[in-house]
Amino acid sequence: MRQSPSVSAARRAAADPVKGLLHRHRDLCERAVDPLEIAAGLEAHGVTDRTAARFRHRDVFSLAEEMYARVPRDGDAPARHEQAPTPRPRTAGVVLALLPGVLCAATVAALRLTEGRPRLIAAAVGVLAVTLALGAALRRGPLSASTRTTSTWTCWLVGYALLGDGLLRNAVTGGPDGLPDGTADGPWPVTLAPVLALALSYAPAVGCAHLFTAGARRKLSSSRGLADFSTSVRPLMLGAFALYLGALAALLALTGAVLGEPAAHPQALTLGALLLLARLLTVHGHAHASTLVLTTTATAEAAALATLFAGRLPGCGFLTAPVEALVAACGPAGVPTAACGIGALTLLVHASRRLTRASAHVSTEGTR
Repeated sequence: MRQSPSVSAARRAAADPVKGLLHRHRDLCERAVDPLEIAAGLEAHGVTDRTAARFRHRDVFSLAEEMYARVPRDGDAPARHEQAPTPRPRTAGVVLALLPGVLCAATVAALRLTEGRPRLIAAAVGVLAVTLALGAALRRGPLSASTRTTSTWTCWLVGYALLGDGLLRNAVTGGPDGLPDGTADGPWPVTLAPVLALALSYAPAVGCAHLFTAGARRKLSSSRGLADFSTSVRPLMLGAFALYLGALAALLALTGAVLGEPAAHPQALTLGALLLLARLLTVHGHAHASTLVLTTTATAEAAALATLFAGRLPGCGFLTAPVEALVAACGPAGVPTAACGIGALTLLVHASRRLTRASAHVSTEGTR
């Protein structure tokens, strides 16, 4: 008795379960330059080590090796590594990483040495130069991302670090009575030390991101299971994160001492942590969470300022109670510290889950 084609196909699939999976992911297998890319791609599609067991393999890595070996390849396949663009000289990357901090330091020096209109011109030119340098630095290296994201909320957060505490303090006491003049003792105090430290910390951030990316890639090569990879790469991520915070804390102490300002450790450290985690998640393909948390944090800071001014309206004094209580307990720094701290903690938990997956590192080789 002749069997129907569907019955024959079902029996062939039962005899060779990998064949059906190979057919569903043929494009992935044909594009991959090594089994690691297939393993990460399978994980991104929801294939786990338990799923691999149904295909008679101990883990996803073993399954990926068989799938890679069974895809026919022509003689041009190995040339994909040779066709990759040649990396720029490492010196260029170092210069770009240092440039935002150098230009920010030059701007701070110009603000300290000038007065009146020259100081205003120096501030405008300096902000433009630092912005352009940071944009150029973010287009290459381990912190470069193919995803286009808005920098509006990041600019707000950095701007608040520069002007927010002074405005908040004045708003609580009925001010402000004038515009900022670039000094820490003016009618609207400006805190330069935290912003300078954050600009200088871009270079350590690049180094920490490179250590994390390169280390994760090595772990991907040596791991024999998805759970094994996640377990081994999580301390690496936390170590790179802690290393950056240590470098930022040292820079805050240095800039505070040089400029004669408070180091502003709580609000600057939480802001630096928030910005680093948001960028790492964006680089590794999780821009939505970064944008959402940055937006929420910036909105919380803006709302704190808005309630103080709205409370001056007749019958609206109750609006100021939460912010005034926080300022009374922790000072003006309590608002950005709480907002950025909650945001950074949220992203840290999210990053410990997302950045420890193999699929987050398959397309991130080296420093790009």
